[in-house]
Amino acid sequence: MLAGIMILLDLYVFQALKWMLQHASPRWKLVLYVGYWFLTALAFCLMFFRPLVGYDRWPHSFRMMVITILVGVYLAKLLSTVFLLVDDLRRGLQWLLEKVSRKPAGPASVSGTNISRSRFLTSLGLLAGGGLFATLMYGLSNKYDYRVKRLQLHFPNLPPAFRGLKVLQISDIHAGSFDNKLKVARGVEMILAEKPDLILFTGDLVNDRATEMENYQAIFSQVQAPMGVYSTLGNHDYGDYTSWDSPAAKRQNLEHLKAVHAAMGWRLLMNENVLLEKEGQQIALIGIENWSAKARFPKYGDLPKAYAGTESIPFKMLLSHDPSHWDAQVRPQFPDIDLTFSGHTHGMQFGVEIPGFKWSPIQYAYKEWAGLYNEGQQYLYVNRGYGFLGYPGRVGILPEITVIELT
Repeated sequence: MLAGIMILLDLYVFQALKWMLQHASPRWKLVLYVGYWFLTALAFCLMFFRPLVGYDRWPHSFRMMVITILVGVYLAKLLSTVFLLVDDLRRGLQWLLEKVSRKPAGPASVSGTNISRSRFLTSLGLLAGGGLFATLMYGLSNKYDYRVKRLQLHFPNLPPAFRGLKVLQISDIHAGSFDNKLKVARGVEMILAEKPDLILFTGDLVNDRATEMENYQAIFSQVQAPMGVYSTLGNHDYGDYTSWDSPAAKRQNLEHLKAVHAAMGWRLLMNENVLLEKEGQQIALIGIENWSAKARFPKYGDLPKAYAGTESIPFKMLLSHDPSHWDAQVRPQFPDIDLTFSGHTHGMQFGVEIPGFKWSPIQYAYKEWAGLYNEGQQYLYVNRGYGFLGYPGRVGILPEITVIELT
């Protein structure tokens, strides 16, 4: 079924390509035709004959590059098909109307009707598809293009001793996706250059397995701050998305990951809180395990348990990986949690951000998906992620280091 759909899509777009190239030189036709069918054949091999091409033995970064190219090609074909179908529907409707409106003619009549394919719509469709493919290829160069987002937030109930506190947030490292230690280390240098008082990490240290951190633990061990580094778990940290030899192996992986946090000097908050003290005054930092309002993601977190004991503390911050938690439980049940830090969405690693406007397909699944949000006196900040997952690139939504000054 899938193979049939792919073949039909390939043939449909190829007919439009042939029509557009009908006046091109034979050399250009040969180059483009060979390139088109080579990528098509490669996609079929990877889809249906992966063992034959040794796909599982390819280096991870190369596999991701190839998959991105092939997925980009088919997304481009699908986008082109939208325009081509509109054009074919237009021509079909025009033909039907002419048939209906034409008066009956004698046997000697000859119809001169010739409804040609629209060059405008065909060109637009192929350009749109090609533009999407080129954009995805360009995004491969942005995956380590770290950007520092700085903002100030004012809270009347912030104890005076903590005014001016510089909090740095990172999220979604996804160490298993990295393929360049030097560029990852450059991002850590950017973190340290900010000289934050406190560093918070909001989950997804790995894709699946704790061993993914072996090549990067020394780099992230440098992430330190005077008031400490505090972390929490994301949905990927539990190993739910890979196969394990036994439930015990999965549990051991999670314990290994906890040990990695400890070895780096990061205090992992597992449904608990800590009180930060300065000049005899206190604020609360609450951290929970992953809790999502989306059915396909787990609810390991226990906010009532983590919150217990902070009732009298005047200012509270929460680490919660999934931003859907904020509307579903934090705001309605814990109105005195002043500032929540989340990640998870990555901004889908694809979108548009310009002054006064931002858009990403992820916004149709998550109301809060990147940047700052507030309802009344409660605030949520959703970090766009330090790493990447799946698509090894970033288009428009770049990897982020967040610096928030509390006033």
